[in-house]
Amino acid sequence: MPPPPQPVTAAPVRRATIHGNLDGHWEKRLKSGNIAVDRTVDLHGYNLERAYEALDQALERAVGSGDRVVLLITGHHRPGEPPVQRGKIRAAVHDWLAVSRHADRIAAVRSAHRRHGGGGSLYLILRR
Repeated sequence: MPPPPQPVTAAPVRRATIHGNLDGHWEKRLKSGNIAVDRTVDLHGYNLERAYEALDQALERAVGSGDRVVLLITGHHRPGEPPVQRGKIRAAVHDWLAVSRHADRIAAVRSAHRRHGGGGSLYLILRR
């Protein structure tokens, strides 16, 4: 008689991110908010599926147009108890970017300056 199957345990979840290395000039401009945004993607009001689709389509257009800086507005994480659940898009966006079909075109992801939404927004720096 074969031994009983062993329970399967999932591997620990590791958050995927794209930090990327930018030169000092880029870093300085991003931290000061002195950056020209080529395209803005606002994901407010979308469910997770629609937000992912909108992000993918926007990246497709940005890459095709030769854009360099995309401002991604996800909204701030505001904790809430069910049935009000907020911040799901913000929590998922780094993983989405890491596995995106456009991941190789993303040089870096940085938090946006206050003038561009601060903690509720991200800069996506695309490779040329």
